[in-house]
Amino acid sequence: MLPKQQAYENLADTLIEKFNLRGIEGYYCNTKEEAKEMAKRFLTPGCSVTWGGSATLSEIGLLDELKSSDYVVYDRASAKTPEEKRQLYGKIVTADYFFMSSNAITLEGELVNVDGASNRVSCLCHGPENVIIVAGMNKIVPDVESGVKRARNVAAPANAVRLETNTPCGKIGRCGNCLAEDCMCCQIVVTRRSRIPNRIKVILVGEELGF
Repeated sequence: MLPKQQAYENLADTLIEKFNLRGIEGYYCNTKEEAKEMAKRFLTPGCSVTWGGSATLSEIGLLDELKSSDYVVYDRASAKTPEEKRQLYGKIVTADYFFMSSNAITLEGELVNVDGASNRVSCLCHGPENVIIVAGMNKIVPDVESGVKRARNVAAPANAVRLETNTPCGKIGRCGNCLAEDCMCCQIVVTRRSRIPNRIKVILVGEELGF
């Protein structure tokens, strides 16, 4: 095993111990292919699945498989009108499995996420029976403050470009501390603990994934 891979695995072992203290179930995979297969193993026949916006889930190939699967799929992108979006969201919050990534994860096992529309963080906090997070080891940060800085200055600018928002971060490549209508940083959520034991499952991946 290469030194970097071994270092990632060692760090992941430490983080999984921290997750356990917080009621979060932790796993580690060396590759994105392994992570995709592990994520699918949680699913049960006939279950309902959905997801929040995530470059990571696209990169590991999970979203394409879910969309073409036999599971009950709630894809928020399929809604065409505000009324359809409202009705679909009512189903999303009752899903059996909600997939997402995390903008940052601290060395103490805290999850740090910044959201614009806030559908992603709201489902992380409450609603779906299981939340499965897939995150590359590039998302690990020393502490919450570093996590917020990473979310606002690394993740948000890249997502602003991806989503073509009219925000400063998408133009200058760092947070502009804006109050734009389509602001990427409306909600900052730090998950310290899962009150429902093991509702949140984090799959750490020994690769750089997402933003």
